[in-house]
Amino acid sequence: MKPTLFGYGLTTKAIAKKLGGGCTFFDDNCKEPYRDEMGNHILPSSMFDPEKSKCEVTTPSLKPDHPLIQKAKHLLSEYDYFTDVMPFSIWISGTNGKTTTTQMLTHLLEKRDALSGGNIGTPLANLDTKAPIWVLESSSFTLHHTHTASPDIYLLLPITPDHLDWHGTPEQYEADKLKPLLSMREGELALVPKGLNLPKTDAYVVEYDSQAFLCEYFKLDASKLNYKGAFLEDALLSLAITKVLFDEADYALLNTFKRDAHRQEEIKDSKGRLWVNDSKATNLDATIQAVKGYDDHYIHLILGGDDKGVDLSPLFEVMQTLNLTLYTIGANTEKLLALSKTYQIDVMQSDTIETAIEAIDKVFIKDEIALLSPAAASFDQFKSYKHRGETFMELVKKL
Repeated sequence: MKPTLFGYGLTTKAIAKKLGGGCTFFDDNCKEPYRDEMGNHILPSSMFDPEKSKCEVTTPSLKPDHPLIQKAKHLLSEYDYFTDVMPFSIWISGTNGKTTTTQMLTHLLEKRDALSGGNIGTPLANLDTKAPIWVLESSSFTLHHTHTASPDIYLLLPITPDHLDWHGTPEQYEADKLKPLLSMREGELALVPKGLNLPKTDAYVVEYDSQAFLCEYFKLDASKLNYKGAFLEDALLSLAITKVLFDEADYALLNTFKRDAHRQEEIKDSKGRLWVNDSKATNLDATIQAVKGYDDHYIHLILGGDDKGVDLSPLFEVMQTLNLTLYTIGANTEKLLALSKTYQIDVMQSDTIETAIEAIDKVFIKDEIALLSPAAASFDQFKSYKHRGETFMELVKKL
């Protein structure tokens, strides 16, 4: 029996393709029923009748209060749908760094034929079920909708309130991030940040609070890694998993890992000055980690965009302890200027990334750092965080 699919997106289309087409979709963007090239029937969401459906699989992004989610009587997440054929799986989640950590761990486990998927961009339907290990980047949306599937190992990176327009409250966001613990079994490892409101679980829970703890508990040597700041923690967490599974920590292999573009991507201009493209830092925690990573330099920080109403005070509290000048861009400029005044941060209203770079160029000396780490989404001025990062890099190259 083919499931009813909610949302005509990457996840659900991959499921339909795996099933040979002929599936029924309900999608908000559909105004009139039609069939696609695979023979799938796409219908407006308003036409869904729960009495005619025996199983529904949702795209992760549908909010809990969406009419389709509310009406569904047999709702499954992508993870639930594949739980019976899922091989040994390691789920990785967190507010910031989960993509990098998923990539790092897959890099370490590639020689053991591990595959990565989930929120990292590859739907589970496109993964080989005969692979020995799946490393799955797991979004809070997917975890919220998941009720029966369970990881063999769950790695949760530090979390700070995010996607509150979706989850409703910081407490619900945290609960969704911890939800895998509810279904985990005795002997399965959950490695989570210390201080969270843990649910009752049969999993073996290890709570970490520092890089020093990770090194001591898992007998790791951070000095052998070519990383710092948040990336060092991501690397140590990845090695912790390989230490648990295979009693190995391949520092040399991990040091060959190449980070994605727009994630603390360093570039020097014609004068030898260091500019850092961290455009992928679209949330508060990512920027906090970025500025901490360069706290041994004077920082020219480009900040701003669509922050979705998040309280930015924790970032300004960190900036109070650093030597920096702030250059504001984007939709939340007035908010950033007000916070700068409250926390007595040196600030220059720039409005656009072009103006910010021009201003920095006039005062930037060689031992300093110019950092684009916006702590906000980019859609107020750019097509995506990639477009924002590419614009930044192109402007720097012209200096």
